[in-house]
Amino acid sequence: MATAAIHGLEHETAEHAHLFPVFATSSFTFDSAQQGMNRFSGKEKGFTYSRFGNPTTQAAAKLIAHLETLGLQDESGKPLQAEALLTASGQAAMAVMMMANVSAGETILSNSSIYGGTHEFLKDLLPRFDVQCRFVNMNELDKVEDVLKEDASVKLLHLETPANPSMQCIDIEAICAVAKRYNKLVTIDNTFATPYLQQPFRYGVDYIFHSTTKFLNGHGNAIGGILIGRNIEMMKERVYQTYKLLGCNSNPFDAFLLMQGVKTLAARMDRHCSNAEQIANFLSDHPAVGKVNYNGLPTHPGYEISKKQMRHPGAVLSFELKDGFDHSVNFINRLRICVRAVSLGTTDTLVSHPASMSHAGMKKEQRLAAGIPDGLIRMSVGLEDITDLLKDLEQALQLGYEKNEH
Repeated sequence: MATAAIHGLEHETAEHAHLFPVFATSSFTFDSAQQGMNRFSGKEKGFTYSRFGNPTTQAAAKLIAHLETLGLQDESGKPLQAEALLTASGQAAMAVMMMANVSAGETILSNSSIYGGTHEFLKDLLPRFDVQCRFVNMNELDKVEDVLKEDASVKLLHLETPANPSMQCIDIEAICAVAKRYNKLVTIDNTFATPYLQQPFRYGVDYIFHSTTKFLNGHGNAIGGILIGRNIEMMKERVYQTYKLLGCNSNPFDAFLLMQGVKTLAARMDRHCSNAEQIANFLSDHPAVGKVNYNGLPTHPGYEISKKQMRHPGAVLSFELKDGFDHSVNFINRLRICVRAVSLGTTDTLVSHPASMSHAGMKKEQRLAAGIPDGLIRMSVGLEDITDLLKDLEQALQLGYEKNEH
């Protein structure tokens, strides 16, 4: 995968350019009126308008789809094929997928522990269009199957694993097996894992989407998203039409930045993950820390599931301090190297407070049900020297450590 991320587009670059160029144009010209008609009608392949498609955004989409399908086979034993669309954000990718597949009167079944923006989209926005959402613990397969038996309106099951910020892990293969028995679609947000750590198509997922803003880009310099689907016909027709009419396209420069970030994905993820594992162990042994949510710890409920379907537990964790909310705020304020910011997947370590930031739009009872108490701290572990990170955490925790010691 490290090689594919670097060399996956070499045969597609224009004019033998070493890097794929930025096609900074809104429109494309035609050799004749007939060619323009043919392209708009679909009789001839080619670009017409960058909202409909652009060489740079298309190349980035192909690259990530290649990584998500790398080494996988379809039912006939042939290399798995998938179609991808690069979007303006991860939220846009999710919106296109759901609006293309779900109609008024239908229902989405999702896990309660998901990104706050996704929860708001499902709970507050879609019901305006007569699309409902039900939440269930998807690790309780009997409950999932009970819903599918009693509610024929369920169209798709949406997963987020590892989940933001509880790090809950869902058994993708088990959920897909249940869903397929009832002819339901399965979609997954693979942002935290990236294809380097987890390839959901391996287990039967229908759609994958990412916020490419995070680990895929890796440098925090562009917002983006991607939607990848196994049903090529559906992706090229209804999904593409939804994408085009909503105007959810990415732009060429952000796509260019994304391709450069993907080239270092493997090297970055190895370092991210190594640092995160050491920090999780450090925090779990610290007297000021009450709980650590990291699926690489044997004490985490998702430990075995994570081992089954991920190459490594990942680079994001969350934790609670024993002295609660006030101590959490003091800890965040005392940090010197770790950066106070939302988002994740950048080269620097980012620390945020989900209850008041990424999940602020959720009601408190919803947050608590999703495993997000008021004092929870989320950390996206960066690429800094691990010794410096541990020293920074130690000095920021020292206030709580001294209090507990006395």
